[in-house]
Amino acid sequence: QVQLVESGGGLVQAGDSLRLSCAATRRSFSTYVMGWFRQAPGKERELVTAINWNGRTTYDLGSVRGRFTMSRDNAKNAVYLQMNSLNPEDTAVYSCAAGVSTDGPWNYWGQGPQVTVSS
Repeated sequence: QVQLVESGGGLVQAGDSLRLSCAATRRSFSTYVMGWFRQAPGKERELVTAINWNGRTTYDLGSVRGRFTMSRDNAKNAVYLQMNSLNPEDTAVYSCAAGVSTDGPWNYWGQGPQVTVSS
């Protein structure tokens, strides 16, 4: 079992930056593909970006490419999402997940911090 605990959400203004963190509780964390998902009100959950065990990005949502960067520190059992140039369309609940591959299945999920971007 892997527990994922996120932190770093909040309310920011358009153009601001925010960094989300996700800490895993299991040593085998490094073997998982890690992803950040988001779900905006009234919309389906979508994969924002994913990263494999050695830090290579395996997926980027088009609308965040060049603005969001995911990274991982296997020694700390943690992944991060650096979000720059935020806009109101980025408002959502963001969740990190651990899975077998970018295409899934995603086996473990965090609770997800709320990110709200005001115009």
